[in-house]
Amino acid sequence: MPSSCKQIRAALAQCLQESECVMVQRNTAADCMREPLVHTLPLKCQQLKKGFGECRRGMVDMRKRFRGNEPMTFGKLENTEKTGDGYQLYAGKSAFSGGRGATDGNEKEPEDWREVENAKFRAEAAAAAAANKSTKS
Repeated sequence: MPSSCKQIRAALAQCLQESECVMVQRNTAADCMREPLVHTLPLKCQQLKKGFGECRRGMVDMRKRFRGNEPMTFGKLENTEKTGDGYQLYAGKSAFSGGRGATDGNEKEPEDWREVENAKFRAEAAAAAAANKSTKS
């Protein structure tokens, strides 16, 4: 279970090393993670920091003790960033990726299952009636 946060930790370290706080202002990564400087980090780094914290918290969460933390791969994060599905992190994964898809409000409402069953029954009844009619003639 300790290795479940390894990839998000590496992604956070890489993001911190590439941030302006470390590269330009010459602060340490640990200083950039603390209060006055944490707001200067890019949004991606802030989200990775939150996701890493949730991942670490999930390691001691008794509800996840048997299943374990779901490992977050950095590849998933990059894909959600490229496709624009949303990259708000929750426990190391995107909150909105893998959803229903893009909607514009003009989608056809799914048919009620009862109507589908009734249509099947009517089609079977019509086929049976046609078969009986052809045998009588």
